[in-house]
Amino acid sequence: MRFILDILPPLLQGLVVTVELTLAAAVLGVVVAFVVGLARLSRFSFVRYIALAFIEVFRGTSALVQLFWLYFALPLFGFDISAMTAGIIGLGLNTGAYGAVVVRGAVQAVPRAQVEAAIALNLSGRRRMWHVVLPQAALAMLPPWGNLFIELLKNTALVSLITISELTFQGQLLRSETLRTPQIFGTVLVLYFLLALVITKAMRLAERKLAFGLDRGGLH
Repeated sequence: MRFILDILPPLLQGLVVTVELTLAAAVLGVVVAFVVGLARLSRFSFVRYIALAFIEVFRGTSALVQLFWLYFALPLFGFDISAMTAGIIGLGLNTGAYGAVVVRGAVQAVPRAQVEAAIALNLSGRRRMWHVVLPQAALAMLPPWGNLFIELLKNTALVSLITISELTFQGQLLRSETLRTPQIFGTVLVLYFLLALVITKAMRLAERKLAFGLDRGGLH
């Protein structure tokens, strides 16, 4: 027990970096997902193809290779970015590619009658999307987004390979210094589990709040 207390401070330092990475990449991922997901529904074919190409590239290649490319290859083309920036961009774009599929599917799942009713009320395309379609689609998006955020949390371990001192990196350092592998990585596992639990609880709370809002007429 004494050993666990001794290793907690450096692990908690890494935990803070992991949380920062997860939050920043999640924000970027959500923005990218909505932009690309809605672009897949565009009436312009070239916009749909560009969005499709983005999704297929980032879903079809390794997240680790994407991080390596951003951090090690981009400087060769004159784009020198920090490891933290590379981690946020890489994880955010990867999450956004998967999230775009969720956004597109949820929007398409909104009953056509809802859209037709909005058209009958003479709502513009933008107002139909923001006031009718997206509020209903958002409820369907939340469960898969919860899974994506947990996957994002776990993927933050990859950034240890581009020199970011997050939770896994700190665990590796402590293991090399003490050789107490079971205790160190057992603690790391518990910390990751607690973070995942927080994400799960937060998404369930958001789902209940949004469902309550819709039941109470939250579309207006």
